[in-house]
Amino acid sequence: MGTKTKKEDRSHSASVQTARQNRHPFSVLDRHRPLSLPEFEVFDAIREAVPIVGAAVDKIIRLVGSFSVECDNKTAERELAVFLKNVPSGVATVGIDGFIGSYLDSLLMYGTAVGEMVTDRSGNIAGLYNAPLKGLEIRLTDDPFGCEISVREPNGKLRPVRYPERILMCAANPTSDRPEGRSLLHGLPFVTGILLKIFDSVGTNFERVGNLRYAVTYRPSNEADATFGADRAAEIAREWSEAMSDKDGVRDFVAVGDVDIKVIGADNQTLECEVPVRQMMEQIVAKTGIPPFLLGLSWSSTERMSVQQIDVLTSELEYYRGLLGSIINRICRAWLRSKGYTCNFEVNWDDITLHDEVEQARARLLRAQAAEVENK
Repeated sequence: MGTKTKKEDRSHSASVQTARQNRHPFSVLDRHRPLSLPEFEVFDAIREAVPIVGAAVDKIIRLVGSFSVECDNKTAERELAVFLKNVPSGVATVGIDGFIGSYLDSLLMYGTAVGEMVTDRSGNIAGLYNAPLKGLEIRLTDDPFGCEISVREPNGKLRPVRYPERILMCAANPTSDRPEGRSLLHGLPFVTGILLKIFDSVGTNFERVGNLRYAVTYRPSNEADATFGADRAAEIAREWSEAMSDKDGVRDFVAVGDVDIKVIGADNQTLECEVPVRQMMEQIVAKTGIPPFLLGLSWSSTERMSVQQIDVLTSELEYYRGLLGSIINRICRAWLRSKGYTCNFEVNWDDITLHDEVEQARARLLRAQAAEVENK
């Protein structure tokens, strides 16, 4: 083999031809993207107003499951396991599972999650912190694969973080024009608005049905009655009010003349809401990716369909595990290097469902039976 020339030994670099170019002197203002967009408050309102949305988010966090870390150095593996179990991750939370749960909650709700590895004076990791997105901004740099996290101070100025290597940022479903990611609830405000209007009208109708309102009509029969019609109407109204406000029991109302009493709205039919509510709920459930029966919805579903829905859910959970895996790798690598360990490690997630284990065991059995038949 020939020796490398000085020109060949230089470091390789590449440029992105389709990167955004500066079009005016103040284009730097376009690079700042706040992580506390107004729609975040809308997402919080959707989660509070529609309980099934909050149930879906919590279900995804639970189903993602836990993990363990395996190292080539068993001593480092034991010490790392103790660290991951006891590391402070909140005011009343200990362990990396609490940190990952809160981190994934932010990732699902807002499409972005930002955490930080808090270190002590010795450089060791003293805790894991989930940063609130309010007050943080992303500044897109000239590097098409990098960004800069800044904190907005009380005076309105942006201050870049001093130690960006400690920041743990992740984005779900990012796009070219929205690198900070998109929420799981993106696209639901319109559908949710229709659903809440239906719920509000149903509540109003039941309030009217439960608290009946009556229309009392008095028709004077002759000219004499018409002369004192106002007085008799006032007397009828007074007696009717006393009869309806009697708390001791049922009280009869007696009137003289042509008096007609009807329930207001009794002739009108209440609109059917089951079909439109289900249509809106189907859109919401489809957006979350959770099978309906896992959310307590008794929609018609065959056993075959349930199995397929579980397979789709498994692929969704694997996607979120992949996002969280990069964050977990950074935490484990930083802790091992701070302790002087240079061994390799691997993050092993627990099996998502027992159904997967059964199917894998059945597949191994079929392969063994096929091999036995072929060897005969």
